[in-house]
Amino acid sequence: MAMEFKRRLPIPMEIREEMPLSAELTAKKQAFDAEVAKVFTGEDARKVLIIGPCSADREDSVMDYVCRLVPLQEKVKDKILIVPRIYTNKPRTNGSGYKGMLHQPDPSKKPDMLEGIIAIRRLHTRAVQETGFACADEMLYPENYRYLSDILGYVAVGARSVENQQHRLVASGIDVPVGMKNPTGGDLSVMMNSIYAAMGDHTFLYRGWEVETAGNPYAHAIMRGYVNEKGDSRPNYHYEDLIELHELYAQRGIKNPACIVDCNHANSGKQYLEQIRIAKEVLHSKRHSNDIDALVKGLMVESYIEDGNQKITNGVYGKSITDACLGWEKTERLVLEMAELL
Repeated sequence: MAMEFKRRLPIPMEIREEMPLSAELTAKKQAFDAEVAKVFTGEDARKVLIIGPCSADREDSVMDYVCRLVPLQEKVKDKILIVPRIYTNKPRTNGSGYKGMLHQPDPSKKPDMLEGIIAIRRLHTRAVQETGFACADEMLYPENYRYLSDILGYVAVGARSVENQQHRLVASGIDVPVGMKNPTGGDLSVMMNSIYAAMGDHTFLYRGWEVETAGNPYAHAIMRGYVNEKGDSRPNYHYEDLIELHELYAQRGIKNPACIVDCNHANSGKQYLEQIRIAKEVLHSKRHSNDIDALVKGLMVESYIEDGNQKITNGVYGKSITDACLGWEKTERLVLEMAELL
């Protein structure tokens, strides 16, 4: 048999009953959500900074990192609203490699989906409880989103998923901002169609239920660069790219056009140190165009405790085991410089 059903896993409702959010945490999370929403509607002039490890690989080092963001947020609170990245499942281009904490709560051991479900909910809960941040995660699997739907502050739909109908429909029923990345080939019309779909209301099949959604007014673009037909990384964060995106929004007549610029991935050619220069260039573009200033709601930066990345077997604390990240010292300096530029 090609597919073996190993064991029944708890449904999201069961996990949420076993690991509930207290009324205090729920109120804290809702207050944070309201702040983020105001940035995307333009009511708050601050910019969002979605920042953190490429992948959340260990609870101890991820929590160490997220807790470091608290005093940094206090220093830049008038200019920047930080949303930590806790990405617990990772897409793999060819299917091989570390797929994230959901699959492997311990990267050195075999996959264990039950332990993974528990681990990712515990980690996101700790983040809200200990820091007040409701964090960002990628919706790699729409059917798994409900395990975290009451606790996430931001959801990303990746470049490989943005054309998928189920991702678009589920995004329309999420009540926090959902960022739609441009596809790996760079076709912005695909991304714009996804944003338009997520903003609409739908009836569809989800987890064995017929569900209705009202649409997500906070769905928006994430510009992450692309790969051309020769396999070369090409950026789409420059002034001209952002003006083009503004025009695409205008053609659609979409209210509250919004964009997050991903400073890594194809925009940097995965050269993680380039994120510093890219972030500053985007802020420079904002100062020279009111349209870009209104459109770009923030940036996404991959950052961890130690610079670079490593093999899983190396076991260096706070160093990425997927894409290379900025270390903490460079991260702190960049965030403070961004606040000055804003």
